[in-house]
Amino acid sequence: MRLIICDPTDASAIETMRAAGIEVDVRDTITLEELETVIADYHIMVVRSRTTVRAPLIDKATNLKAVIRGGVGVDNIDVAYAESKGIEVRNTPAASSNSVAELTIGYLFALARQIPQVTATMKDGKWEKKAFSKGSELAGKTLGIVGCGRIGAMVGEKAAALGMAVLGYDPFIAEMASCILKEEDLDEIFARSDFITVHVPHTDGTHYILDAAAFAKMKDGVYIVNCGRGGTVDEAALCDALASGKVAGAALDVFEDEKVERGQRLMAFPQVIGSPHIGAGTREATARVGGEVAQIAIEIARR
Repeated sequence: MRLIICDPTDASAIETMRAAGIEVDVRDTITLEELETVIADYHIMVVRSRTTVRAPLIDKATNLKAVIRGGVGVDNIDVAYAESKGIEVRNTPAASSNSVAELTIGYLFALARQIPQVTATMKDGKWEKKAFSKGSELAGKTLGIVGCGRIGAMVGEKAAALGMAVLGYDPFIAEMASCILKEEDLDEIFARSDFITVHVPHTDGTHYILDAAAFAKMKDGVYIVNCGRGGTVDEAALCDALASGKVAGAALDVFEDEKVERGQRLMAFPQVIGSPHIGAGTREATARVGGEVAQIAIEIARR
């Protein structure tokens, strides 16, 4: 069984797969053009977010049995087309959940106290105590969570431990954690929350789930966090809401266009902070993702 690693993967996971008798080729900087010329030689491919798996590549993968996505989402894989060709698509949904949840909580603190902005002034040699002494506590505030799967639930538990009231909206989850008050109406999340965080996949149903109409229903001075998926927040509408003051600040780890624009229009606002899609980027998550990838690959190889 031959396996190709197309994106950076934990070294111990690679050794685990080799020890199980899988022939592993590490080509974690391979281009799509190069991949199309060699993919027919492999039975399993491992990707993360860098490599896209679309129909032209799938058509050339004549011996491929499985695509393993190290991470939560499979947006970069044409799942339906792959499965129509008999190719199994697997991911590791639980491995990075805590890392993303912790980044979300970190962003709540950063927004409430303007930590990145005040740090920047200190690095410039300034002492702007009065300007940055008007932050707020998280305790006593209301957090609205849009999407209460693994990550959303973890965010809710951590926020509740900080003394926040937590509201959750997710039409696909019947029972939420006891610390999250389930709302059946998304408009209630918008109307009641001081902070809103988005943890849904990007689908036709969630595209621009936060749009101009949604922002209009929110409290004045609301804060927005998105460590989920680009395309769930209408960035043009968010820009308008920031410019008007409806949204007091935003923290974004994901963007609609992560190849070219990369959220630059939003990052031009001083009240916006962000990161280049690093939610799962911790040593612990990387090791867990690698471990799950290895387990799945070995399972497939032994069939």
